[in-house]
Amino acid sequence: MTRRLRILTWHVHGAYLWYLSHIPHDLIVPVKPGRPEGYGGRSGNLRWPDNLYEVPARQVADLELDAVLFQSQRNWLVDQHEILSPAQRRLPRLHLEHDPPRSSPTDTVHPVDDPEVLVVHVTPFNRLMWDCGPCPTAVVEHGVTVPPGHRWHGTRPRGAVVVNDLDRRGRRLGADLFERLAAQVPLDLIGMGSERLGGLGEVPHAELPGVLASYRFLFNPIRWTSLGLSVCEAMLLGVPVVALATTEMSTVIRSGHNGYAETDEASLAARMRHLIDRPDVAARLGANARRTAQARFGLGRFVADWDAVLTDHVRTVRSDRSELAGA
Repeated sequence: MTRRLRILTWHVHGAYLWYLSHIPHDLIVPVKPGRPEGYGGRSGNLRWPDNLYEVPARQVADLELDAVLFQSQRNWLVDQHEILSPAQRRLPRLHLEHDPPRSSPTDTVHPVDDPEVLVVHVTPFNRLMWDCGPCPTAVVEHGVTVPPGHRWHGTRPRGAVVVNDLDRRGRRLGADLFERLAAQVPLDLIGMGSERLGGLGEVPHAELPGVLASYRFLFNPIRWTSLGLSVCEAMLLGVPVVALATTEMSTVIRSGHNGYAETDEASLAARMRHLIDRPDVAARLGANARRTAQARFGLGRFVADWDAVLTDHVRTVRSDRSELAGA
């Protein structure tokens, strides 16, 4: 049996951290008074498992750890120098890259430039677009689950949109598209701060599947980001997805099979109206979406992939250093 690892990481994306905590290892997350960005620990409305531990940030340097998993540029550029000891900064390290590059889609150099650090991307598209220089890379695609008994029924002839703070995140997240299309098609915005755009507010993660299952479809207005967990969860419920045919989404949604992926705004509106008018079509596409999610985004596969990535990287770094020490 592989030894259980003790891994320090940060609370950057709550839902992702919850899924990550299903791995057969212990995750230690630092916390600070007031729980500022990255130091939220076991906060929020998620049901955190017992293998996710909070530790005051000032005590991190005294911990015995096996690896460090960075989850943001701030973790890499700032946080490690503030809370890790020099010895901890030489442990086996991984950087989980949640997003595609911002400044240039093709020529952005990743801030991690240490060939001993494994950069783990959440989509193949992200790995394709980042210039990771000397760093080895890997991809672990999302894995999700939904509570038993929740399945799409689509009795609400409207579309759901799940994006946090959409009004503050602008064109990249599709705020302009949402507002224009919501004037043409009945759409409900769900997420933190959505009330500012007339939305329904935040729905606790455990309750979201039951809410999404009632909508005729999910609309994802995002132009440029990684594949959202809410998209994967909706598909697993059997909800058909209407989205922009950009980034990894273009490999997940096959138009006319498990949803619709378009780049033309008028076509997006037409597809959504069609699903509202034809619940039988929505049911067929949703059933295929569920099969896609079961095959590609299963939580068991996600856990196995992360277990392999972590244990293999820790073993490789230790082996390489042992050989150097003995040379």
